[in-house]
Amino acid sequence: MKIIPKPMVDEYAPYTIMYIGLLPDDGLVLEHLQNNLENTVKFVRLLPQEKLTVRHAAGEWTIKEILVHIVDDERIYCYRALRFARNDKTELPGFEQDEYVPYTGANDRALEAIIGEFTAVRNATIKFFESLDEEALTRKGIASNNIMSVRAAAYHIAGHELHHINSIKENYLANK
Repeated sequence: MKIIPKPMVDEYAPYTIMYIGLLPDDGLVLEHLQNNLENTVKFVRLLPQEKLTVRHAAGEWTIKEILVHIVDDERIYCYRALRFARNDKTELPGFEQDEYVPYTGANDRALEAIIGEFTAVRNATIKFFESLDEEALTRKGIASNNIMSVRAAAYHIAGHELHHINSIKENYLANK
């Protein structure tokens, strides 16, 4: 797969290091996206069905809601990357993730339907980033009042997934 160097610190909002920092500096973000997907699918399929719609604490998301949130976030960041890669200078607004969750219907969906959607979105994401040349990957734009390069969006997507899977393991499986 294509090599995409890790973004420099001036290519992303400081808070996103919590995601980008979870990835090695090996340029293999597209490979990590593919491996993350495979590992996440294997992992969630092994979880007991009854755990998928339970909140580990009041006000927290269920595992199914987290999975759909990962997909929503990926779509948004890929869209931002598309806009910036095509040299669109329009500042993009943020989004309120907590307001999305009640409208996902995640807890009423079959796990396999969520996995199917996740897989389709991930495959499209990888194909999109594979299509970009070096110039496009380093273009920057502003989203949520922060600078972001196209390649930073790819690293955000991969690290964001890892962050949430780590959270599921910590919060939902620690008391197993």
